[in-house]
Amino acid sequence: MVSIWLRSIGIKETYIEKLHEEEVDGRILRELSEEYLKKETGMKSGPALLIIKKRDELVINSQKAQRQHDNLHKESSGKNDLGASAIKSIDTRADVNEDNNKEEDSVLNNKVVTTKRDSKLRPFEMKGADFTYVKNSVLLPESGVSDFISPCHEYKSFATAATLDRQRLQAKFAKEVLKFATGCMNVRTNGTIHFGVMDSRGDTGYVHGEIIGVPVEEKDVYYDSLDYIDRSFSSSDSELVRLCIGDPQFVKVVGSNSNVEHYEKWHILVTNRFQEKDLQHIDFLLNMNIFCVFDFDPDSNVLGLCHEYNEHHVVNRHFMQNYKIPSGLSIRDFESHLRLFDQTSWIFCNGRSDYKGNEPPCDEKTWVKTKRTLLKDCVSLICKDILPKGTFQVIFLLTSPVDTPFLNTFYEFFTDMEGHEDIICLAESEENFKDWQRFALGSCDMETVNSSSVVGMTISQVNATLQQVQPTTTRATKRLPIYAKGECFLYTREEETRCSLEILSLNHCEETSPDIMESEKEKIEQQFYHGGKVTWMNLWLADKKIIGEVIQRDAYNEVNSMVKDCLCWSVDREPISCINIYHHPGSGGSTVARQVLWNNRRELRCAVVNQSKSASVVSEDAVWLREHEEKDPQKCLPVLLLFEDCDQEYLEDVKNELEVAVNTKKIARGTLCFILLSCRRSHNPEKMCKESPQQNVSITHKLSETEKKQFSKKRQRLEKQFKPEFILTFVLMSEEFESHKIAEYVKKFVKHLLQDIDHKSVVTKLVLYVALLNTYVQNSFISQSHCEALLALSICVDRFRRHAFETSLSEQAKLVLIHLRDENTYINSVRIIHPLVAKEILQQFLGDKQQQSDLALDLLNNDVLFEHRFGKDQYMKFLRDLFMTRHRISKGDQFDSFFSPLIEHVREKECPDKAIELLKAAYKRFNEDAFFAQQLARLNYKHDRFEEAEKWAKTAVEKRPKNSYILDTRGQVYRQWFAAKCKAMEQNEKTPENTVDALETALKAIECFQECKNAAVEDNDTMNNAGFVGVVEVGCALLNLMRTLHVFSRRKSSELIKYLLTDYIPVEIEEPWAHFHCTLKNLKKIMLEALEWISEDLSYFQTDLKTDEKTSDTVERTIKNSMHCGASLITDQNQGMLNPLMKRMLIYYHGGGNFTTIFSLLTNQKDSNPVSVLEHIISLYPSNPMMAQMPQADLVNYIASHFALSCLSAQSSKLAAFQNLQKLSHQFPKEKQRCLPSALFLLVLLFWPEEHDTEVEKEHKYEIVLSAVEYLQRNYDKKLKDIPPRKKRIYTHFFLSNGTGFEKFVHKSKVETITKLLSISEKRLKWFSGEVWKMPEISKLLRCVTGWTEDEKVFLEGPKGMKFHIPALKSSSVPHNNENVTFYLGFTFKGPFAYKITVQK
Repeated sequence: MVSIWLRSIGIKETYIEKLHEEEVDGRILRELSEEYLKKETGMKSGPALLIIKKRDELVINSQKAQRQHDNLHKESSGKNDLGASAIKSIDTRADVNEDNNKEEDSVLNNKVVTTKRDSKLRPFEMKGADFTYVKNSVLLPESGVSDFISPCHEYKSFATAATLDRQRLQAKFAKEVLKFATGCMNVRTNGTIHFGVMDSRGDTGYVHGEIIGVPVEEKDVYYDSLDYIDRSFSSSDSELVRLCIGDPQFVKVVGSNSNVEHYEKWHILVTNRFQEKDLQHIDFLLNMNIFCVFDFDPDSNVLGLCHEYNEHHVVNRHFMQNYKIPSGLSIRDFESHLRLFDQTSWIFCNGRSDYKGNEPPCDEKTWVKTKRTLLKDCVSLICKDILPKGTFQVIFLLTSPVDTPFLNTFYEFFTDMEGHEDIICLAESEENFKDWQRFALGSCDMETVNSSSVVGMTISQVNATLQQVQPTTTRATKRLPIYAKGECFLYTREEETRCSLEILSLNHCEETSPDIMESEKEKIEQQFYHGGKVTWMNLWLADKKIIGEVIQRDAYNEVNSMVKDCLCWSVDREPISCINIYHHPGSGGSTVARQVLWNNRRELRCAVVNQSKSASVVSEDAVWLREHEEKDPQKCLPVLLLFEDCDQEYLEDVKNELEVAVNTKKIARGTLCFILLSCRRSHNPEKMCKESPQQNVSITHKLSETEKKQFSKKRQRLEKQFKPEFILTFVLMSEEFESHKIAEYVKKFVKHLLQDIDHKSVVTKLVLYVALLNTYVQNSFISQSHCEALLALSICVDRFRRHAFETSLSEQAKLVLIHLRDENTYINSVRIIHPLVAKEILQQFLGDKQQQSDLALDLLNNDVLFEHRFGKDQYMKFLRDLFMTRHRISKGDQFDSFFSPLIEHVREKECPDKAIELLKAAYKRFNEDAFFAQQLARLNYKHDRFEEAEKWAKTAVEKRPKNSYILDTRGQVYRQWFAAKCKAMEQNEKTPENTVDALETALKAIECFQECKNAAVEDNDTMNNAGFVGVVEVGCALLNLMRTLHVFSRRKSSELIKYLLTDYIPVEIEEPWAHFHCTLKNLKKIMLEALEWISEDLSYFQTDLKTDEKTSDTVERTIKNSMHCGASLITDQNQGMLNPLMKRMLIYYHGGGNFTTIFSLLTNQKDSNPVSVLEHIISLYPSNPMMAQMPQADLVNYIASHFALSCLSAQSSKLAAFQNLQKLSHQFPKEKQRCLPSALFLLVLLFWPEEHDTEVEKEHKYEIVLSAVEYLQRNYDKKLKDIPPRKKRIYTHFFLSNGTGFEKFVHKSKVETITKLLSISEKRLKWFSGEVWKMPEISKLLRCVTGWTEDEKVFLEGPKGMKFHIPALKSSSVPHNNENVTFYLGFTFKGPFAYKITVQK
């Protein structure tokens, strides 16, 4: 209370906080001296003098008030004279809850008492309906006579009397009024007697003047009670007495806790010109969650409300035409585009005087002609598409005379909100209000208008009144830690600018009103243990010991230790560290993550990332947060960012953006700038942890012995406080989710739950819908607005909205549904308390009577839910995911699925027909979406319904002809169909005639895959190699079919080769295959092109950190296996009898057909001796390659085979001299743009200078290398397209070593043998992070070269001072200054790269 008083007299916040830290309460304030304030707090003389002066005035006034009160009591016992009036104040509510919350001490009545918030008295002349009191706030002390005009005040609790019967109640009321009235008349003064205000001096738990209210059921009881007064006087006197005693005034008393939900909703403000004097009293507006302002003052941005509000909050200035959604833009995207839920939107409805665009103000007639429609559309969009009914309130502030446009705004809101219950009017001027009232009466009755209007209060009075019931205040400025161990302020306006981050401050939650905190604490705790997400309020209340502690699982200490380890300085410390939490659903992973942030907020700057914002925006805001109020970017506290259930790709995007920012700012090496804490759901968290224990932490349902004790103790306490069914999620946790225990527990719970449930009720249907979504769609929910629409609820009084919704639910629904609230939009929603409960509900409720497909179809066809406009985007996404989204282990799911889990369940547990029926219904429901047609094609071919699959694939392609993934599905239909036809012919002799159908299907598949690969090449945003792989695989299968025909049997294997590669056509197939000959003879070319593309792709790029290793292995096997079918036809022939073409096919068969398969022999050594294989491959080439004039591709493979053989056996007799290969490479095209990328890569290796080279030789070699590198980089840029490089990491094939010739290069496979004991993920992590270079074995193996850095670029010194720019693999490793450096060299298909760049000392 002392803090509030200090603010009221204008003392600076810094001094207030200092006195708060010194624990100065009301009692201590009485004893303070000016000298103490200056000496101990560093306060200037001015404010110290002011505090002492105002303190003394307060003491004197309170003593004077007490004396007046005593005098009034004495006077009121005299005779009944006439001449004064008594006004009664009383509460009209029947559900006021008492709240004995105590705050700080305050100087009051010349003694120290525990008080609540101060409250101003209702002005004497104001009607009771126009004013509101806040329960448990405190009025000034009772007062006596002062100037015969200012009224006296008398308080009566009336708590006991209010419980009496009607007659005794009236008698008691009349007696107290008459007693007070006669006292006032005796001293000839005005007065007010307040009922429902404590006058007790005893130990009642209340303080003098505390407002408690009186329950009132019938107002007539009090009006009629005044008849008792008439009987106390003669008929002539009673008339005069009644003139002096006014009618009772009923003043509403609201509990502060009843206003929590009210003030946590959105407010829409409609206003015209503000008076200058009123702009100083807008604190109540600053404390509101204002969604938007309809401002009819053209000067508002310069001199009016917008200008003043913008000093404290960020505003986005719009015009009404901005609220028209562009074609094709979803509501969610539109909201993001205008930042509607991030910052207050200020809509200038009648022009803007300072705007240089064409938006001048206009007169009423012009406005109606030109802007009335814009207003209508704007209001309609907000009320019907953006904010559900009941989540917002419209406040009309009549601060100036009203005009037609202003009044039209009321009409539009009244129409679109379907009523007046959420509209409030505040008017100081009676005249302005009457104009408003006349217009409003055209839409609603007088009582409705008057009951929702407050008239006669000045803005300053409104400001003072409303601030008493607001849960938070903008005056409580947030604080952040700084590098120098102190603190700095984070002002509201600055925070709002950074809308991609939820910033956690040192004093987070401390701005919450104690009244609100006390009233909400139990609900907050129950919500958490019922299955809700942990909130900062949970942790704050637990810290303050107001509620029980939140258990810290063992994983908390693991994560916290990792965070602390990151803070240890090291010269090799990366500027950005990553920590991953993988957790079983419902095991407390998000709680651990938030506890880590909460408990580190004093040493780090902490924030939760809003993933709806782009990675670049998050990076920008994170950099700002790190440097806020810090003088030196090199000396800032690290920022701890939490990503909850975040896609790995998004996390990598943010990390990449932050790395660029750190490098741009030239932050010194070894400086930790950011810690990215990712918390993700996983069905196998322990496996994820083992793959990379240095940065991963697993959280499972299994409890340690320590945790078991903690959970057992906590459970005992909670079961005393709450019913077990309302803390089910915690109970499940304490049971460890052990399969037998938990299954039985959940089964019993659900069985008991469903015993008396009404199977036909709409509430039960709602529970089943939510259970279905929660079972199959991660993090799904249904908005309360959707639920109300389904239940056909019409909520008339907003403050009872949540209550009305909950009342409409069955007891069973109340137990299993938990209420959620979007922290950004404030929109409420529901979900089942736990996925296991949702799953069990479906199993027990449906049983054998109803199948899940029927329930899903019912949900899909529910028009009320599907057409409901609010939250439609989110609902549609969940519904779409239910039928479309597949499970992925990489996304944290338990398994990879071919279809959505629901479709998988239906086709396996019910029947394929049901699954197909479901997808057909979804296709129709989602406007014949191409991707649902694609799913139908896949589902049909999975069940050998190829005609249907063909039809749906064709439909999908017609709708999305350029989508490579849909084209791939069409190819897969024909591929699977071809395979089925081949299988059907297995028992029969194959002839040219009976294979025609299968042949045609295979060629259709190849044609579709070619279309797929062409679309993939043209698409600059993706890399999809499915079409290339499909061509090769179907081609191989087709060759296998052809070789089984008698005409192409093994005895005549040369016939097939001859047919495929020449103009020759055997007589047996000439007629039957007449339509296929041209395509079949082109098959070799088609397959080789596809193989070359796949090989080249693998040569450029490596799989990403989180990509399944099988991806590249599968493609490599496809490449190798592709030639088995053809080459196996000639393996039994004598090598001397082979023609060049047959030799080439054998080279492919043994793995020498392209760059990728050649070097894969170095790592895939399980099946054969790679040295022998490579020697055999080399022997198949011409014995005199210089004279053979081999094609470029054969030259590349020949030279690459030698490099591969040199890695395994440097002394092999088949190994050609290095110089001979250099000479042979001169046969590559002279024009480098005609060279294959693999040829350019080999040129770099062959002509990389050596130590013993002369200067002339070095210069010549460098020219070749530089030319090759130039074109390598061009080809790389073309290959990468528009895909970020981090998504396709360049693959390093060789490193520079210390030898000469072949020995000056080390293949990556040899380096990887050093890390072979590590897991795949750990190995990749060491490579990506640079940890691998610190291993001593590496330094012995590789050659360290010297160079320098200039303008943050690395250069290698060439002959005659030539500069050779070597890109750094990690740009963050490049020193910001110009330095001499050493580094390792790696060779990629983009050219050489620098690794482990170290500044020379």
